[in-house]
Amino acid sequence: MIEAVGLTKRYGDKTAVYNLSFQVRPGAVTGFLGPNGSGKSTTMRMILGLDNPTSGTVTIGGYPYRKLPNAPRQVGALLDAKAVHGGRAARNHLLSLAQLSGIPARRVDEVLGVVGLQEVARKRSKGFSLGMGQRLGIAAALLGDPQVLLFDEPVNGLDPEGILWVRNLMKALAAEGRTVFVSSHLMSEMALTADHLIVIGRGQLLADMSVTDFISANSADFARVRTPDTEPQLREKLSSALTEAGGHVLPEQDGALRVTGLPLPRISDLAYEAGVRLWELSPHQASLEEAYMRMTQGAVDYRSTIDQKASLQQQPPPGAQPPMPVPGQGQPGWYAPPPPQQGGQPFAMPTPPSGPYGGAPAGAYGAPGAGAPNPYAAPQGQPPVAAPPVPAAEPSQPAPAAPAADLTKSEDAR
Repeated sequence: MIEAVGLTKRYGDKTAVYNLSFQVRPGAVTGFLGPNGSGKSTTMRMILGLDNPTSGTVTIGGYPYRKLPNAPRQVGALLDAKAVHGGRAARNHLLSLAQLSGIPARRVDEVLGVVGLQEVARKRSKGFSLGMGQRLGIAAALLGDPQVLLFDEPVNGLDPEGILWVRNLMKALAAEGRTVFVSSHLMSEMALTADHLIVIGRGQLLADMSVTDFISANSADFARVRTPDTEPQLREKLSSALTEAGGHVLPEQDGALRVTGLPLPRISDLAYEAGVRLWELSPHQASLEEAYMRMTQGAVDYRSTIDQKASLQQQPPPGAQPPMPVPGQGQPGWYAPPPPQQGGQPFAMPTPPSGPYGGAPAGAYGAPGAGAPNPYAAPQGQPPVAAPPVPAAEPSQPAPAAPAADLTKSEDAR
């Protein structure tokens, strides 16, 4: 078991952890949550004796980490997956750790198989991806078969199969009676993995309870109700009936109603008594992410802003009118309108250049009303005038080239 009592850590005038007290019990996966800069990594470093607390104590099994006999056999940890000599092979890295702790060499091959790195055991770790580095770090934590395990962001860089493997591994270790302490920012993964939560913000304890209790305490359950879209009067009628019964009704963007303060059976009875047909009546429970965001919204130190891109925008010329805002732009489901049509036609061909070498004259592509008038076109109401005959070529002009077929015949005749 891990126990912290009044744990405080200061770096100059910066207080990273303040008066933090909690217990991590065996037999369960305990999630360690908090915003960036809240003191999670500092707390884990103090648990492992890497940092000395300014005040307070933290013990593992009743002893500080530095006083544990053969600590690597009792405590395994993954704090930084890249804390490995890049020029050393994966197996040699684990073998050196095993030799320092008196662990048999055959254990190295066992943990390499557990994390799935047996095929790259002889390769240098500097060529490992982030996910492979995470697997190697987990192997190092499991090397001594410890009873207490600490993991800081163990699923970073892992693919979906690797994330599922880590989740099942954590649960299996806790089921064996071990103490498993996991820090992560993936709320969806913590909801599936953790049994208990310790949440801190700005170095102070915010919550120490089970996942179920945490969600219930930091979220409001509600019912989602939908009436036929073709009959808006039923929606108003039901809203009035629910409000009179003590419920709180809020409209949703898609036309449904969010109802709090009334259980689902009561909402169904009220709709029946009011003669309102329902298209939907479903319960909604907040996710761990929603509950976490609601609790820690006041303890976030690093907040993003909207990118105005003001420094990249060109200044309009003097006298130019500013662009008119497009209604709905930036809203979900908005798409840019099509470009304006050219000459009233959606796919009008461009006007070809004119001149003796510019190709066909304007209007030769069939665009009605475009280009110069046809000199051979008959006036309206008069029969067309026959085109004048083409004059014969003068003797001084070279004769036109023979077609390819004639050239072939002449070559055969030779």
